[in-house]
Amino acid sequence: MTMLHASAPNDANEEVARMVDPTEPGDGQDRAPSRRERARAATIDEIKRTALGLMREQGTTDFRFSDIARLMGMTAPALYRYFADRDELLTALIVDAYDELGNAVAGPRDEIPVDDPGGRFVAVAESYRRWAREEPGRFALILGLPVPGYHAPEEGPTTEAAQRAMAQLKALFYEAAQAGMLRPPRLPDDGGVIGRLLTEHAEEKVSPIDGPPIPAETFQAMLHCWACVHGFASLEAYGHLDWLPMEARDAIFTSSMRLVADAAGLPAPRPA
Repeated sequence: MTMLHASAPNDANEEVARMVDPTEPGDGQDRAPSRRERARAATIDEIKRTALGLMREQGTTDFRFSDIARLMGMTAPALYRYFADRDELLTALIVDAYDELGNAVAGPRDEIPVDDPGGRFVAVAESYRRWAREEPGRFALILGLPVPGYHAPEEGPTTEAAQRAMAQLKALFYEAAQAGMLRPPRLPDDGGVIGRLLTEHAEEKVSPIDGPPIPAETFQAMLHCWACVHGFASLEAYGHLDWLPMEARDAIFTSSMRLVADAAGLPAPRPA
């Protein structure tokens, strides 16, 4: 759809020329979406919302195209105009969830000064926990049990989205190391075997961050931090800590995060 230019609203000949040859300068990537494109985008968003609603209602990350079509008042074949199959829809939902998680932890982290890496870690941990508690279905979709029958594309959009999200934690250690504020971990593995294996097999799969590589033992400590954050968030998101009052959960979480950050070599967070 060709846009009219306000500077020449009555120039019919110019407008006809644009309709014949729509490749005029500036009428490319920055043009407004057409009505058809807006309608398609709205339908795609509705399909995603419906799928997420089904997952919440059924308590599972699995769903059927026919159920989405029924709830939307469409035929199942009509959905294939928007997604090639269920796996493509799941891939889109997984990418969205990873990106939202990454944004959820990056915002609060960046409110803490860079020269307070301990405080930035606590901000990331608290945001990760909060997102998992508020979005248990999406949390399960990306970090829970695999969806039966789903096969993510190798080194595809889900991998890239996971790398972007996890880089929010990794950046903390790079910043602290470059600032000379990162101590060696308190509990390095004997002989460095685990650290070397992690570096060789996992480091290259995490999206790169500017700066020199962090030591193998620090890479291991970083994964210890994530495992602790994720473990608590999972227990809480799936209701296993509901027997504890929120005040007690908050206290346990805060002390756990301070403990693992200290063991990983991060400095203590500054007082609020």
